[in-house]
Amino acid sequence: MARILLAEDDHSLRGFLTRALERAGHSVVDCENGDDAIDALDQGPWDLLLTDIVMPGADGIEVARIAAARQPGIRIMFITGFAAVALSAAQASPQAKVLSKPVHLRDLVGEVERMVAA
Repeated sequence: MARILLAEDDHSLRGFLTRALERAGHSVVDCENGDDAIDALDQGPWDLLLTDIVMPGADGIEVARIAAARQPGIRIMFITGFAAVALSAAQASPQAKVLSKPVHLRDLVGEVERMVAA
């Protein structure tokens, strides 16, 4: 079981992701924006940060940068609906996984399992 910090501004998607990850046995704390996710970093340690890139407040790249500074070794996965943003995220955090929306829950859970096991 992994401790996952989830940052996603879309309420419905955040709920779907949280439920899918919890059904897979993970503990999830979800946040509706980047600023809340940065605040939640203090509740760590976290095994994985799963974050949208484009959201109010701090964007996902900034959240990932701060998470990596506060907790070296945290695994990072980005989800985004913007191809250009995905490329930027991959360049900013080459060790991170980038998934494009729409993301299938089964695929997301599988990627999380692989990252946590690595």
